[in-house]
Amino acid sequence: MDQTHFLNARLADGSLRDLIVADGRFSAIAPAGNAARSGAVDLAGQLVLPAFVEGHTHLDTSFYGDAWRPHIPCTNGFDVRERVAFQMRNLEQAAAMEERAGNQLELCVGNGSLAMRSHVMVDAVVGLKHVETILGVREKYRDLIDIQLVAFPQSGILSSPGTAELLDEALRLGCDLIGGLDPASFDRDVKGHLDVVFGLAEKRGAGVDVHLHDRGTLGLFEIEEIVARTTASSMQGKVVISHAYALGDISPDALARAAERIAAAGIAIMTNAPGDHPFPPLAALRKAGVTVFAGSDNIRDSWWPYGDGDMLNRANMIGYRSGFYEDWELEAACDVVSHAGAKALGLEGYGIAAGAKADFVALKAEHVPEAVVAVPKDRIVYRAGREVARSGKVSAKAR
Repeated sequence: MDQTHFLNARLADGSLRDLIVADGRFSAIAPAGNAARSGAVDLAGQLVLPAFVEGHTHLDTSFYGDAWRPHIPCTNGFDVRERVAFQMRNLEQAAAMEERAGNQLELCVGNGSLAMRSHVMVDAVVGLKHVETILGVREKYRDLIDIQLVAFPQSGILSSPGTAELLDEALRLGCDLIGGLDPASFDRDVKGHLDVVFGLAEKRGAGVDVHLHDRGTLGLFEIEEIVARTTASSMQGKVVISHAYALGDISPDALARAAERIAAAGIAIMTNAPGDHPFPPLAALRKAGVTVFAGSDNIRDSWWPYGDGDMLNRANMIGYRSGFYEDWELEAACDVVSHAGAKALGLEGYGIAAGAKADFVALKAEHVPEAVVAVPKDRIVYRAGREVARSGKVSAKAR
């Protein structure tokens, strides 16, 4: 049995422990104080956290590591169709998708994310090209990071003839989930859009992850329709609504009613706490029992020039924008990029516990609240108990 001993690890509760890893999993977690042994790794009191979960990104459209692309503003306020047109124009001039996706993956791994959900564009223009490319990238990096792929109808479903069939084929090829996009404002047919999404989910045994940018009562109506579909299809725990801006700009009473229904349906909510949009109120949703998790969303692409692939920094951003100041609130911000993300993605064996996968991050902080506030960059990332990154850089042997 292949064993590695990690000594003097500081856990989230402040205790010092020795971690024993066997065959890629924690076989035991014992009080610190074991005598030094050959091959042991002394973590010297560094805080140990489970590897972060990058719950929502777009591997196929990032320009990270490629030439800088100046942001092009929409001509008359935010418009998804116009943004997609800008994106296609930029992608024509970009480096190979394999290279850009690999750059983004190594950025995320270097910062401590070892599980990811990426949405991949499928429409009548690009066909399955993006899906086929990113499936190859996933295979190349399978020993470094776990990746779930969402077949994402970036140009709508009903408004892009042939897309429903392409989405079906994307699931057959290996995508894990079926996506959706603003059924009301983009396709202008909530029922027809959701018929395709949930129909394909049932046919292929796939999960659902819908982009929902629509705000106010329109967005709330769509959320209620997704809740109803989820319950009717017995898909509790397998559906995510990403962004859900509407939850951030409705009345407290409406939010309370919506949160109760979302929790009862087992739907998770993803947010990246965007700078110029309302976003779901984490505290109220979590109090109602809703799983709220996070992702970077776009990283240096045609939608915005921001994004650093660091989920601990995302926790800091979410905490800051949510007005989280007390220690328990800062711990909640960390949970959003770790345990809540693992629950939303249905990850097996997640956490720092005997029997769990030994995927973890060691960093210099006294406790979780300090880690969220300080965002220390001097980190060591371990995959199955093996070092794969240090100080933001993937180890050459890990590639």
